[in-house]
Amino acid sequence: MTVTICSRRMIEERIANNSLQNSAVISFSDPKGGRRGEDYGPVNFGDACARVFFISVYDLDPDALARFGYTMESYFDEADAVAEFVYQAVEDGVEIVCQCEYGQSRSAGLGAAILEYYEGRGIDIFRDYRYYPNQLIFNKAYEAMVRLYGDAKK
Repeated sequence: MTVTICSRRMIEERIANNSLQNSAVISFSDPKGGRRGEDYGPVNFGDACARVFFISVYDLDPDALARFGYTMESYFDEADAVAEFVYQAVEDGVEIVCQCEYGQSRSAGLGAAILEYYEGRGIDIFRDYRYYPNQLIFNKAYEAMVRLYGDAKK
């Protein structure tokens, strides 16, 4: 299984190079009109990738949830749907690409959850100094996989 963590710039390069044909992408972006302004939006994949799951959620720590109108339950409420998307990608044997703005936090948290669930090596992402995995994304995604598909596959 291949799990790739990347930034917006990296995914745009892969779109330009047409190298996402055998991939399933989970693409994180901030909510429209938020901190990045009205012109900001999700990555435009066009027809470069047939499997894209878009998630619009801020990169937050637990202590900041209330300031942005979230609770522990409402933040990243797509976790079950993402777990299903990932499960199908694994079944189909395609590369899983986790992408966020800088390729360091939300995407790393999800990538770590996937690797922990399927291969027992999510810690590799937490140990890698390039990443700052979002722990809420990690925990909610991992818990969704366990709840929907049973104990970790490792």
